[in-house]
Parts: sequence; structure tokens; C-alpha cells
Amino acid sequence: MKKILITGGAGFIGSHVVRRFVNKYPEYQIFNLDALTYAGNLENIKDIQDKPNYKFVKGDIVDEQFINQLFSEYNFDGVLHLAAESHVDRSIEDPLAFVKTNVIGTMNLLNAAKNLWKGNFEGKRFYHISTDEVYGSLGAEGLFTESTAYDPNSPYSASKASSDHFVRAYGETYGLPYVLTNCSNNYGSYHFPEKLIPLFINNIINNKSLPVYGDGNYTRDWLFVEDHAIAIDLVFHEGKNHETYNIGGFNEWKNIDLVKLLCKIMDQKLGRSEGTSQDLITYVKDRPGHDLRYAIDASKINKELGWKPSVTFEEGLEKTINWYLENEEWLQNVTSGSYKDYYKKQYS
Repeated sequence: MKKILITGGAGFIGSHVVRRFVNKYPEYQIFNLDALTYAGNLENIKDIQDKPNYKFVKGDIVDEQFINQLFSEYNFDGVLHLAAESHVDRSIEDPLAFVKTNVIGTMNLLNAAKNLWKGNFEGKRFYHISTDEVYGSLGAEGLFTESTAYDPNSPYSASKASSDHFVRAYGETYGLPYVLTNCSNNYGSYHFPEKLIPLFINNIINNKSLPVYGDGNYTRDWLFVEDHAIAIDLVFHEGKNHETYNIGGFNEWKNIDLVKLLCKIMDQKLGRSEGTSQDLITYVKDRPGHDLRYAIDASKINKELGWKPSVTFEEGLEKTINWYLENEEWLQNVTSGSYKDYYKKQYS
């Protein structure tokens, strides 16, 4: 039985990946390693917590001794590394926390994998999941490709760029079998409500203001998280060693247009007059180093692995809104902080 370590599996994207691997691959033993910081929530994966091929491990990738002991104890065949500090605003306030988790934490995992596998790489794989923000900002035209030069503009993106470079360096220097992906903005269920879409859904439900940075004309490519989990599955199993794949939603939306669409759908779902939620929009001071536009060219993963999004953004957004409206208890547990008690109830 292959033993697969997934880091950050109680987080947003990670929980979708863990669920997919546990349900789809009963022949794998899946280990979910998460430090359960503010964005880690075991309620995200309570539907699989009793599966025989699933084990949760609480721990921090920054703890080198703990990571070495974990790899030695379980002898992992593969690593899917999603654990990261990921919120740009938080990185501006505390950049060192991002260096510790995103750089030092990744280094600890790389060293542990290298030392465990000792050059015997048959059937082994280290998969590093990263972001399109490492590429910096685009102008009005063009797309990020796998060969776009790195040009990070925030402490968050700089820390992820650094970790990407270390992964590639371990491939070149030690022959470590790796794959790496850079994805666009994810959205969907179980998203911690500090990010734009879940934050605004929650604020609309509670008639709170919708803070839009600057003039709202920042453009992002949006990727439905369930489609991202499918892509991660494909890359882990079928991607070529030492290759990078960009994963995007094949669409672009200006923030303000996205917010207005979200308001329109929410008014319909909540039975409010059209325009009610849009009146909650408030333009606020822009954040430092705000990249104007991200857009992914995902043609490589489409041509080589046959992946493409299963839904349009409009379809995915409606599914996302429906999920939050149908799971208000989850949303209330997160916003109140009571979700932190779930670990104590399950594992104490």
C-alpha cells in the first residue's frame, strides 16, 4: 500500500485534495498533516475522518525534528505539499511568518524526502503546489506561461517563489523527483471567509459592507477548487518529473464585475430586491503592491494531460453560493471561532 502525505489537508484546497484521494484511491494510505492554524478546519473533512485509509496528523512543517521523525516512522512514497500561509494582507503585516512556513517548512519537507529516499526514487514523487502570484503582475494583455520569469511583488508571493526555486534546485542537485504547479485564484466550498468570495457571501447574508480595494479594476483568473483537485490528481499520477504545469480557469474577471455578479445572484437567492446587495459595496484604500492582473495560460496541462475546467465561472459561482447558503452552520462555526473546538472533540 502506497503511503501518501498531504500537507495542509485541513485547509481549503487541501481538504478537497484529501477527500478526492481518500475516496478515489482506497489502495493508498493517506496521511493528512496540518498544524490547524486559523485556516485549518477539520470540519472540512469530517465526512472522511473514519475511512480506513485515512489518518490525521497534527503538526507543523516548520518543526524540523518532528518532520524527520514523521517521515522515518511512516516511510512515505509521495508528498503533496499544500500547507502554506496564503493571505497577501497577512503577509504584509507579518512577512516573517510566511518565510517560516512557506520557505523553511518546504525545506524541511524536501530534506526529509531526500534523506528518506536516499537516491532510490523509483515510485517516489514530491509535488509542490504553488501560485500564479510568483509571476508578478500582467499588463492589459498577455498570459502567464510556465516559462514566464518570476517577479513577485508581495511577501506572500516572494515566499512562494523562494519555495518553488528550492524545489527545482533539489531536483537538479539531488535528482529529487518533483512536479510543480502554479494555480490561479481558487474558489468554492470550505473556503475560509477572509478571501473575497466567501467573505462577501457572508457579509451579504449579514448586511455588512463589501470592501473593494481601489477602483475594483484588478483582474484575476478564477479556478473552481474541485476542478483544481482533479488537476492535482492528474499531475501527481501522470505529470512528468521535473516539469511545471500552470492551472487556470480559462477566464478573467475584474474584481468589481465579479462582486456585482455575486451581489446579483445573492439577491436572487435571498429573495431581496435587485441592487440591495450592490448598495453594500464600499471602495477602500488600496493595499500596497497590489498586482493589476493575473491570467494563466493552461494550455500545457490541457494538451499533455487532457485537463480543462468542468464548469464556467458563472456555474461555479452559483454552486459555491448554494453551498454556503446550505451550510450556514459551517460558516457560523468559522466566523465565531467555534470550529477550533472540533479537533479537541475528535482527538482529545
